[in-house]
Amino acid sequence: MEIYQWIKALHLISVIAWMAGLLYLPRLYVYHCDAEPGSDMSETFKVMERRLLRAIMNPAMIAAYVFGFWMLYLSETWTEPWMIAKLVLIGALTVAHHSMALWRKDFEADRNTRSAKFYRIANEVPTVLMIAIVVLVIVQPF
Repeated sequence: MEIYQWIKALHLISVIAWMAGLLYLPRLYVYHCDAEPGSDMSETFKVMERRLLRAIMNPAMIAAYVFGFWMLYLSETWTEPWMIAKLVLIGALTVAHHSMALWRKDFEADRNTRSAKFYRIANEVPTVLMIAIVVLVIVQPF
């Protein structure tokens, strides 16, 4: 099962990169809310947000899915209750990811209508989901 350990390492690296983006992108949106549309600062945020999403978050999410499902296939834990709960929470993380991508398009077109407070709250969602997922994987409470 040496291959399993490599897959697990690559999965963990992918998840860390994905989570870094999920935690940072909404923080960029908080600051972007304060920038005047069309200003140099706003344009800089647009570049940062696009690069973070396309160069880090999207590839990391895909890699996390690929290596995660590969591990799931090899371990045959897909019927365990804790794993089913984990997969549901990963679905919620994916929804958060795609929501952030849609919000980026609003900023890109200078049509954001959400407040900085909205993005501060949205910034907490991946954290809560991550905590629950880690507990499920490590503790396997059910």
